[in-house]
Amino acid sequence: MNVYISVDMEGVAGVVTRDHVASDHKEYERFRRLMTAETNAAIEGALAGGATHILVNDSHGGMANILIEELHPAAELISGDRKPLGQMQGIGPEVKAVLFIGYHSRQRTGAGVRAHTVSGNVISEVSLNGIVVGETGLNAAMAGAHGVPVVLVAGDKAVTEEARALLGEIETVAVKEGITWASARCLHPQVAQRMIREAAERAVKAKGKPFVVPPPITLRAVFHQPGQADMASWIPGSQRLDGVTVEYMGPDMAIVYRTLLAMIQLGGQTGPHRPMGVQ
Repeated sequence: MNVYISVDMEGVAGVVTRDHVASDHKEYERFRRLMTAETNAAIEGALAGGATHILVNDSHGGMANILIEELHPAAELISGDRKPLGQMQGIGPEVKAVLFIGYHSRQRTGAGVRAHTVSGNVISEVSLNGIVVGETGLNAAMAGAHGVPVVLVAGDKAVTEEARALLGEIETVAVKEGITWASARCLHPQVAQRMIREAAERAVKAKGKPFVVPPPITLRAVFHQPGQADMASWIPGSQRLDGVTVEYMGPDMAIVYRTLLAMIQLGGQTGPHRPMGVQ
């Protein structure tokens, strides 16, 4: 059984401030090790559940955070930025189950730790065919386009609630509960890793249901500033709806996904900005 794991960082146990997730801060080294440890827990659980091949995609910021020398040797790692499918690079019909580790809730979520959608200083809201989604929904839709279900989401309590509301009663692990955007009540990392390991084993044994957004797919992106929408509207086929909203209709999820990433990159050119995913 082929299992795919997309790993973000804001949802890792203990992460609450930008110092923890930005590579230019000294605290980052501690938390990239915890990110790697949670990934290993998911790998161990997936193997116990019957996985025969595991592909891990580093999905945070510059996407080169996971320490490959500390990664479980049963897994392969996709590392590095500028990937056409970003957080879902490597997904395909050969995959039978998808796990999201270290995930966070979408932009505008109350008490969502480090909540944002792809790039929080550029994007205010994203919807697919009228359904408002965060990274969990976007990435689940990308997996669903290949007929692959997301069977586990681990992160803060807000993202687990978001995942169940969108994907149904899948396995989830809340490793912390947000108090504010930058504070949380956190499990000890060892406890969080044990829970992820156990949930991953259950999840890959279960039969999940893919989250499919039927084509044609209408993407609507709401930006923070009109200048960002100005740039995003340069995408051929896009339509400007108002000062900050750009819409695009695509024939499939892969094109829509890549178009959103391109819009965000263009929108981010209007002023100082952080790499996608670093909040």
